[in-house]
Amino acid sequence: MNYLINLRNLHFGDIVNIVFYFFLIFLALIFSHQIKLWWLIVVLNLLIIFFIIYVAVKWGSFGNPEIFSAKRFIREWYLVPFILLTFKEIYFFIHFLNLPDYDWILIKIDYIIFGAHPTYVLSKISNPILTEVLQIAYSTFYFLPIILAYDFYRRGEIEKYRYIMATIVYGFYLSYIGYLLVPAIGPRFTLHDFAKLDEELPGLFLTEPLRWIINTGESIPPGVPNPVDYAQRDAFPSGHTQLTLVVMYLSVVLNSRTKYFLIPTGIMLIFSTVYLRYHYVIDLIAGFLLAVFTVVTASYLFNQCETKIGLRNAEKGRG
Repeated sequence: MNYLINLRNLHFGDIVNIVFYFFLIFLALIFSHQIKLWWLIVVLNLLIIFFIIYVAVKWGSFGNPEIFSAKRFIREWYLVPFILLTFKEIYFFIHFLNLPDYDWILIKIDYIIFGAHPTYVLSKISNPILTEVLQIAYSTFYFLPIILAYDFYRRGEIEKYRYIMATIVYGFYLSYIGYLLVPAIGPRFTLHDFAKLDEELPGLFLTEPLRWIINTGESIPPGVPNPVDYAQRDAFPSGHTQLTLVVMYLSVVLNSRTKYFLIPTGIMLIFSTVYLRYHYVIDLIAGFLLAVFTVVTASYLFNQCETKIGLRNAEKGRG
């Protein structure tokens, strides 16, 4: 009975994770005839779900003021590495299921809208200084949500922190569903020669090493003759656009002082997605629409979830 009571310590971010990992388990079971190691995916995701529940039950007491204790830190911040872990899992699903790329459709839509390929147009204004600045901005993507969330975590405003983290995780997982539905690799592979990127779009000092880090994170081993075969299919929708807009929006709505850094950096980051040839413009449009959907639905779901948790804990307190 106490165990069931402690399950009330699950907050919206936990629930989003659990639901999504059950979704991945469901996919593995449905397509088990195509995925040789489907059982490993099921076991891995069940272990992750168990970990989330265990941490919530054992370390998730409400009102705990020790925000910098190791247990509290793990309980609140485990969401961050799980975003990256799930990103890789989506990569394996797309490859195991041998899903087709839909870049040709995205290219056609961009051309219909603009009468030209936007990455070609932006190549006319490229220069090493601009490329360097935009590559750095693009590389801040995963850090922007952390900067915003930590601003509230360090001040002990855990409710706002949880709202930010839950919204970000929810947004990431929505974009992952998009990758499964519309796999695409982006214009640096389709409209341009990936091997000549450093030559055609050079930076100054950090551009090449940052590209190497990003390529490695997207499962592209250095020096392989056919990098397109390894690349993540994560162009549509533009998660960089979606989540950056969400972070910028939350920084304003919650009146975080970090907005003075997040907004200009975010604007450069979004522009860089096309300039640096990672995305088509239609990816950004989809990312914008998904950002709106994310903040609207996350706010409603979070309030519903946290209200029910609060009522249950109040009843527990009266009992």
